[in-house]
Amino acid sequence: MTILPKLEPIMALFLDFDGTLAELAPRPEDVRVSPEMISALGRVQSQLSGAVAVVSGRPIEQIDRFLSPLHLPAAGLHGLEHRLVPNAGIERDQPSPDIAALKNLLNTSDLVKRGAFIEDKGPAVAVHYRSVPELEADVLATMSEAVKALPALHLVHGKMVVEAKPFTSDKGFAVRTFMKNGTFAGRLPVFVGDDVTDEDGIAAAQELGGIGIKVGEGDTCARHRLENVAAVNEWLAAFELVSES
Repeated sequence: MTILPKLEPIMALFLDFDGTLAELAPRPEDVRVSPEMISALGRVQSQLSGAVAVVSGRPIEQIDRFLSPLHLPAAGLHGLEHRLVPNAGIERDQPSPDIAALKNLLNTSDLVKRGAFIEDKGPAVAVHYRSVPELEADVLATMSEAVKALPALHLVHGKMVVEAKPFTSDKGFAVRTFMKNGTFAGRLPVFVGDDVTDEDGIAAAQELGGIGIKVGEGDTCARHRLENVAAVNEWLAAFELVSES
């Protein structure tokens, strides 16, 4: 790891949500974003001329709700839905037949009875087991066996969650899409994320000549690291102080 860079006005900032802007919680709806983080994001958005986007596995509507009153450009469901500018509508892929079949299978499995939480994301589906970590092997086995018969899907294994999604998009694809459009074009991309699913975004930012920052512990292709969500907040706030001085 090298010295953590400071944010600069020439950058375009891409941020994961869970584990980066908000601490992880047992259920997706239980997370909270601190007022300090929302305030910092709003000021950074202004100082980067709007070139700040959230790139998450969550649906964009959830991101908006948690970051209210902010309304940022965003890519949700690992790029299966996107909003390139704040006031535009959300564009999303439709659920595939394979996703529909997997949802039916999961709803008839015993995972929910045993404490897992199945999150229907429209064109993707996730099984969370943070509150029942002993189910990890069973969740992986169920999902792995299911996608063998559903060739359009692949699995993404995050922190206490396994998600099935089409091969058509990932967070790297989302970053590259943003960098071709509007206020993001011509800037230096910076991607900040904590999970395995963020590695595609980190790699894309670095391949485009930018910066990848890993939040927390774990293997990563990023060249820089922040310790936790609080450190992300401090890093954003430091840019505010420099810009206002």
